[in-house]
Amino acid sequence: MRFASALALFAHPDDAEYMCGGTIAVWTREGTEVHYVIVTDGSAGSNEPGAVRAEISKVRKREQKAAAKVLGVQSVTFLDFPDGMLEVNLETRKAVTREVRRLRPEVVIAPDPSRLWYGREYINHADHRAAGELALCAVMPDAPSRPQFPELLDEGLEPYEIPHLWLATEEPDTYLDITKTMDLKLEALTKHRSQNLEDSLDWVRERARELGEKGGVEYAEAFRTFSLKDEEA
Repeated sequence: MRFASALALFAHPDDAEYMCGGTIAVWTREGTEVHYVIVTDGSAGSNEPGAVRAEISKVRKREQKAAAKVLGVQSVTFLDFPDGMLEVNLETRKAVTREVRRLRPEVVIAPDPSRLWYGREYINHADHRAAGELALCAVMPDAPSRPQFPELLDEGLEPYEIPHLWLATEEPDTYLDITKTMDLKLEALTKHRSQNLEDSLDWVRERARELGEKGGVEYAEAFRTFSLKDEEA
């Protein structure tokens, strides 16, 4: 399925590249106008002694813009909520809704908020879960409902009903072939130099291969997809 425009909503720099970098590259190659909205400021992305949040944030933002350029992303917006402290509240919901109404994407792609862990080796970051929940809040009730955040109407941002939602998940119903963009996904990840991701690239490729086997292609990314608007309406 091809989309005219897409909004990728994630918590941190590098989240989008990990979860859907190959898909983003496929879409931009097909002519989709893709925009990133990163909900946090990326300021907790270092455990180095003496590292200061403001400086960490500058580095991570610079790296995210470089990664997005590799994938052909049109714009990168940071909502600048503190990394590691993301909450689903009226302030964050309004901030996300503002971007959805401003960009009016045909599809929103976001993390699955129901994922608490992966296997027995990884506990999902609380910010990831919050970003996914914020995407759901934007779908309903925030973006389409006129009574929600009436101050956005004063900014000229009319209600908007999101037609499609794709959640990066471990319980997918859709596998997207990224065989032709796998190398771009890895290249984009290498732009996040401060995160020392070199050791994870083999795992990223192997994970895409595993999903590809399930989807009947060489490499894939996996999603649970929702069609939320009657196309004939």
